[in-house]
Amino acid sequence: MKQFFAPIGRYFRETDKWLYLFCILASSYSVLILAGIAYAGTTGTRQILVQAMATLIGLVATVVMSKIDYRFMANLWKLHLPVTLGLVILTLFIGVSPGDTDDHAWLSLFGGRLFLQPAELLKISFILTFALHLEKVKEHINKPINVLLLCLHGGIPVLLIHQQGDDGSALVFLGIFLCMFFAAGLSWKYIAAGIGALAIACPLVWNFVMSTDQKNRFLAVYAPDQVDSATLWQQMMGIRAIGSGGVFGKGLFSGEHTNVPMIYNDFIFAYIGEALGFVGAVAALLLLMAICARILLNSRQVEDQLGKYICVGVFSMIAVQTFINVGMCLNLIPVIGITMPFFSAGGSSVVALYLGIGLAMSVYMHNKKNLFSDS
Repeated sequence: MKQFFAPIGRYFRETDKWLYLFCILASSYSVLILAGIAYAGTTGTRQILVQAMATLIGLVATVVMSKIDYRFMANLWKLHLPVTLGLVILTLFIGVSPGDTDDHAWLSLFGGRLFLQPAELLKISFILTFALHLEKVKEHINKPINVLLLCLHGGIPVLLIHQQGDDGSALVFLGIFLCMFFAAGLSWKYIAAGIGALAIACPLVWNFVMSTDQKNRFLAVYAPDQVDSATLWQQMMGIRAIGSGGVFGKGLFSGEHTNVPMIYNDFIFAYIGEALGFVGAVAALLLLMAICARILLNSRQVEDQLGKYICVGVFSMIAVQTFINVGMCLNLIPVIGITMPFFSAGGSSVVALYLGIGLAMSVYMHNKKNLFSDS
């Protein structure tokens, strides 16, 4: 028996126990919230089972990923990148749109009993490959040719995901790219040039690129008097739900909640605010902040640049997604279809998040300079 438990004990002595704990607490919180939504009759028990199963698979994947040296995984890009990129390209031809979504970003498995969102897996490959690219050019990162090639590296997945119709995920990819590029030491002259180009591009994109539906989503937040009530409905109901929760909420299993579309997914934060009030909403945000802070803190203890960039990539994947989702629910930014990390129902997204955590754990465990080690 001692021989069985000894490796487990050794593993938990070597790993970042706090990061693991925060992730487990967030996932447990999520399952509890989904149980409350199911009790109210909005959804069945399927979302609860999928979330619980995805969490278990994710936890196992985290352990496996953390035991593999992140340098080895990054150098295997010729293996994992074609697979994840190929699956995303496949959705452009045979992608499906399950539930109430309007984009074809999923692949149907086992006759439609399960759905895979390849973009979630591509996030992990992108973090690894972009971190490797940044490390290889780190001494000359601000040479125009390197900046151009790095922008091309970041732009390809953004454009592919946009072609799926999943602009929310495309925005997350863009956030990961920008955060990692900035952390690698991108010159302020390029940042200033980028801001200037964005200012010029915005009116052109508004007038010649964006569809009427996309424009209405912006107007719903910044000029609500210019759109009809149907466009305002989801965000207004979300705000009403959060506001009605007060300090401590109506109760997780009270059976009373506002009928917000996609409440178990994109707008799960609205249910948390209504059921558990301000206290419950803050608790959820604090858990996500703790996860992000832990990953970012670990990145500062890394000896090599590759590990640092990987940690920044995983941090930005969670932070950007959280910022967009919560801002959307609070009517601060337009509805764009982004899940709340660890909380929203979704098997692919949960497993991908834990794969990212596994990468961050691998960086933590395979670096000699480790602030939190016993030594």
